[in-house]
Amino acid sequence: MAYVEQPPGTLPLRPQDEVECRRCEVHCDKVVYPAACIAKACPFLYAYEAHGHRYIGCMQKVYAVEIDLDLLEAAERGGGFGAVRAIRRPLPMCDTGVESTYAGRTNELGCVNPEFFELPDGQPNFRIFARI
Repeated sequence: MAYVEQPPGTLPLRPQDEVECRRCEVHCDKVVYPAACIAKACPFLYAYEAHGHRYIGCMQKVYAVEIDLDLLEAAERGGGFGAVRAIRRPLPMCDTGVESTYAGRTNELGCVNPEFFELPDGQPNFRIFARI
């Protein structure tokens, strides 16, 4: 699902399906942890060799980068490789999160799009706001 630019005042129909939010001064992105793809033996992980190195990537293009496997493994031994930006909706087996930049720009009301932080799991999400 590609990101469709919308005016800042409008909210999308399913914000949890988007991979980025720019509706306020705090910019948020969905991220994926590629080391988890290896640990979980993801069926969509591919690898190839070029220039004496092995690179891995995602066949579903959840993330667009191809990562040097030796560097990823070295980073994991040294504290963790970290996350890469998702460019498509993460799959249910993906280890995902949300990264926010400019967190100091948030106002007293908080996020204008809080459902963006709900990671899709294929099930409908329900929220109770008040009890009567």
